[in-house]
Amino acid sequence: MKTYRKELWFNTPTRRAFINITPQVTDCVRDSGIQEGMVLVNAMHITASVFINDDESGLHQDYEDWLERLAPHEPISQYRHNRTGEDNGDAHLKRQIMGREVLVAITQGKLDVGPWEQIFYGEFDGRRRKRVLVKIIGE
Repeated sequence: MKTYRKELWFNTPTRRAFINITPQVTDCVRDSGIQEGMVLVNAMHITASVFINDDESGLHQDYEDWLERLAPHEPISQYRHNRTGEDNGDAHLKRQIMGREVLVAITQGKLDVGPWEQIFYGEFDGRRRKRVLVKIIGE
């Protein structure tokens, strides 16, 4: 069994963003040389997410609107977490909803995903450097 590990780094200029990272993950699979196995892609920060869905701008805006209704950023005083001096209580909740990681099969050296599935990095408290781990295991 072989393993491969790489960190992808992001620093979004906005508080929230959805970034399609499928090309970077595809590059990692290619660089690993693994033909059959699994790739784990996970956000290494508690206010960011990795998820799979369609790369469609209307859906992304729907996510923005839905997440803001579920966990609005303001007023920041509504979150006990923000009593620590931070203002990102909502980002922790948004991450919990969207998930920490995805696991994708690798078949014949390629990501084994559905026809519209793409891998995304979801940022909910941006404007600082954060990382995503790509870990590949297989043969």
